[in-house]
Amino acid sequence: MSGRDLFCQPRRIRRGAALTLLFASVFVAGAATGSFPDPGRKATSSPSSASSGDRSTPASDQEEVTEAAEKAMADGKSPMEAAERAVSRSGDRWGAVYSQGEYEEFEEALDGQYTGVGLWARRENDGRIEVTRVQSGSPAAAAGIRKGDLLRSVDGQKVDGRPVTEVVSLLRGDAEDAAAGTEVSLGLERGTRAWSETLRRALLSTDSVTVSKLADGVTVIKVDAFTKGAGDLVQAAVAQAPPGSGIALDLRGNSGGLVTEAVTAASVFLDGGLVATYDVDGDQRALHAEPGGDTTRPLVVLVDGGTMSAAELLTGALQDRGRAVVVGSQTFGKGSVQMPSRLPDGSVAELTVGHYRTPSGRGVDGQGITPDLDVDAKALEQAETVLSGLGDPS
Repeated sequence: MSGRDLFCQPRRIRRGAALTLLFASVFVAGAATGSFPDPGRKATSSPSSASSGDRSTPASDQEEVTEAAEKAMADGKSPMEAAERAVSRSGDRWGAVYSQGEYEEFEEALDGQYTGVGLWARRENDGRIEVTRVQSGSPAAAAGIRKGDLLRSVDGQKVDGRPVTEVVSLLRGDAEDAAAGTEVSLGLERGTRAWSETLRRALLSTDSVTVSKLADGVTVIKVDAFTKGAGDLVQAAVAQAPPGSGIALDLRGNSGGLVTEAVTAASVFLDGGLVATYDVDGDQRALHAEPGGDTTRPLVVLVDGGTMSAAELLTGALQDRGRAVVVGSQTFGKGSVQMPSRLPDGSVAELTVGHYRTPSGRGVDGQGITPDLDVDAKALEQAETVLSGLGDPS
């Protein structure tokens, strides 16, 4: 089975690729210091070492974006559209502009919540959209929708052949800024049965951390994103694992999130020490783990091309500190810090102001983390093999 598996959570479609990656990119700066920076703050540093060509400094980029928005508002035009054009001219790979509502949704998502119906979906080779998971307690679950059902339409619009991101946008009602309680009509198919269901969107909690056990006693901790509380959930999962048993920390497809949560997760496996360094406006800062973590339990970290940002920061720390064997494929390579700036109409512009590095000084942005054991298939089976060796006292 092929296709992209995407959970219907933070709205991503309206800003294209930037929104697709937003969960990993928007919040790094604020999360690294424990709180979000004031969106009215302007960056004031010289260009970062990762900038290319003759790009202007981040400060002048921010000023240009703000001035473009202010001029557009004075001329009776859209400040947001003017800001988007200015960000595009800046050459900032991760720069983007978000409406006030979208930015509020990102904060909601980091609290581990989203507005939707509770479906995961995948587009098959023939273009059909298949339900791959239904969240327990969600409107979709209450309506009896199951894994394997085909989603044929949303509010009368056929979805066959559409990118999954567009289907997600329709389910969430992006075009109407639909809130919890609004209705959405789904056309569904199961075998020879075709039917329609009208659901009410709801504010749902994400399952960012799930725990399972393998037959040989290995505990698999899957972290989909570093939402608020994810680090504590990792700690609880490790505390409940059988003494001395191996841990497979699965960060595949983890798009990032709050860096503070990634540092909390690092503290579970490290006895203090450096987790990462980062710069904001040229000011060098460091992130440290709390002392007292479990430093002896066998640990493997699973990664792939969807492992991004805060998840890469955690992976790099555990790898550099010799605490874990990293298994999988090359990670995405998102290691930059964005600073939000509030625009006159309430929208928010994000521009890159710095980058983070692993404890050994490795840059991640544009490079990613190279696993110790590079495997594309059966990564979990490989992790079990590695863990069995790590647990062998001989």
